[in-house]
Amino acid sequence: MKSKVLVLALLMAFGLIAQKKKNGTVYIEHPAINTVSELNDAWVKGDSAKISMLLADDFKSYNGINTNKEAKGGSKERFINGLKWWHENFNHLSIEPTSGAYPDAIEYADSGMWVQSWDHMKGVHKTTGVKLDMPVHRLYQMNDEGKVKTIINYTNTMPFREIWTSEKDLVNGTIYKNHENINTVRKMIHAMEFGQFDEAYSYFSPDARFRDLEMPAGKTMSLEEDKEWTKKFLEDFEIRSIDVRGYPDYLEYDLGDQKDVLSWWNFYLLRKSDQKKITFPVMFIHGFNDEGKITDSMAYYSSAVLKEAGDKSATASE
Repeated sequence: MKSKVLVLALLMAFGLIAQKKKNGTVYIEHPAINTVSELNDAWVKGDSAKISMLLADDFKSYNGINTNKEAKGGSKERFINGLKWWHENFNHLSIEPTSGAYPDAIEYADSGMWVQSWDHMKGVHKTTGVKLDMPVHRLYQMNDEGKVKTIINYTNTMPFREIWTSEKDLVNGTIYKNHENINTVRKMIHAMEFGQFDEAYSYFSPDARFRDLEMPAGKTMSLEEDKEWTKKFLEDFEIRSIDVRGYPDYLEYDLGDQKDVLSWWNFYLLRKSDQKKITFPVMFIHGFNDEGKITDSMAYYSSAVLKEAGDKSATASE
């Protein structure tokens, strides 16, 4: 039985070896890699003469995510003209190898020399301020003279769509100075001011989430957790007054059907440990559902203010 197993194992091993077929050689160092590096450096510098020297006369460039089966590719002239567009429309252009990655030169038995690279492109669109900060994968085919014959480019097109839409005005909803949801935020804040926390939390949906600027990204609190946080806060501070700063805005967005109230407040507090009066500025963004309940609370403040001594503003209630 043991001999049969051994024979079977040997047959499988030879079978695996027989299935392998070498189709070329991979290089980590090669003149073709140097050519691609020179091409990228020239592109960043806007050196069209250098690029023209590095590209073959019959050069073609292709969009690797284009589904058009009849795509003819862009010519050498078009590629060089595109360089002018990039430098007229973007600041801070750069292309660097993605962290931990490096280009490979692959000499195929049938199709010749190719270089594949994994890079990171950065730049800022001059008109719209849209930032490019994205990975780019490219395949470069070399001709027998060591010039670049083909580039196939794989990259994210979403930033360019954002640039296109940002170049013209686009209305994205309505801003209200007066609205029922603004009234809800006012009632909720002032219920807290006067210690009516059951009323204050009644304006929230049961599944509401609470966040603030100092919490780790992605971290939120539930309704019950926020109640506990408030309870602990009141062990250290007394709320003397909460006054609005300016006026709240209610925004109904067209994109995403989002409904937010933005409001700015001064919390006038008394620190119980030393009886110091503190003015604590807070900005809130409260998201609403269609039933008029608050589903999301985002607070912007600096807790460092709570640790400092401060004089009470004359506008606060005594």
